[in-house]
Amino acid sequence: MYRIIKASIVAFFALTAVPAMAQNKTEHSLQKEIKNTEEAKNDEFINGIAELMAHSTRTPILRTPNEYGMIYEDIFFPAIDGVTLEGWFIPAKNSNKLIICNHPMPANRYGYPGHLEPWKNFGGFEVNFLPEYKILHDAGYNIIAYDMRNHGRSGAGNGGIVGHGIVEYRDVIGSLRYARSRPDTKDMKIALYSRCLGANSTFVAMEKYPEEFKNITSMIALQPSPPRAFVKTAMDNAKIPNGYELFDAALQRKTGYVLDDFRPVENSQADHIPTLVAQVKADFLMPFHYVEEIYNNISAKDKKLFWIEGTDQRFQGYNYFGQNPRVMLEWFDTHFK
Repeated sequence: MYRIIKASIVAFFALTAVPAMAQNKTEHSLQKEIKNTEEAKNDEFINGIAELMAHSTRTPILRTPNEYGMIYEDIFFPAIDGVTLEGWFIPAKNSNKLIICNHPMPANRYGYPGHLEPWKNFGGFEVNFLPEYKILHDAGYNIIAYDMRNHGRSGAGNGGIVGHGIVEYRDVIGSLRYARSRPDTKDMKIALYSRCLGANSTFVAMEKYPEEFKNITSMIALQPSPPRAFVKTAMDNAKIPNGYELFDAALQRKTGYVLDDFRPVENSQADHIPTLVAQVKADFLMPFHYVEEIYNNISAKDKKLFWIEGTDQRFQGYNYFGQNPRVMLEWFDTHFK
């Protein structure tokens, strides 16, 4: 009898334990599968942003100055390391005032085709610099607008890797030397209109070649930004554990750079020319205090900080002065006198 009871108990636990073990195994497998899926999504997210910051993307030039009634010349000139840069020269009659314009990443001298696929990832609207050029042109300014390396129709540099200013400063110096070498622009007074990547690059150029900026009348720095600010915001919003560190490692694998290699906050100390800094204050991609740090570090005594209000879309900031030119024109008009 005892043997029968013992055997029954063993059989009972065997019958109840097998399904329980199977259930635990299923739950464990499910949890592992969920974890792997989350990690894969995080990896995809991090690597997607890292790839954009590592290599940017070339976007087409959809418009030309003649659409806005401006005569222009296609130009090309070398950066100081030999990369060929392409752009436009838009002349103004009887004027000795020249503004040299560059652009943010991943835009070009025309703007950004954000109204078209596959470039709708920054709000789904077009950034168009041509209305801005038209306003400046009609106000009596000659314009040089150029594509930075690895953008628009300019040549590739540094293996296609974007340096967020620490290699693109060579383009800024190249544009100044080109303007000073053309027979029709060499004696002109020069101002700079540098946007985001272009502004970061200009700060680095000022640090490395201060003598090139002695006779520059002024600059507008539109939305200069430390790359780490975008990454920190993106990772915090995505709630990825150690996301910033994982991104830094991913960027280093792609480029050899880490985020601390890009330091526009510190580079901006080399800016001694009159500078207007403008920024979308509610920019959802980045808290505005990063731009305040850049502004506060600028060494020029003649400087101004202008907040663009009414939008949280960073890329709308690039359209702002084409639609609201007063502050831009007042700044340049004042400093060209």
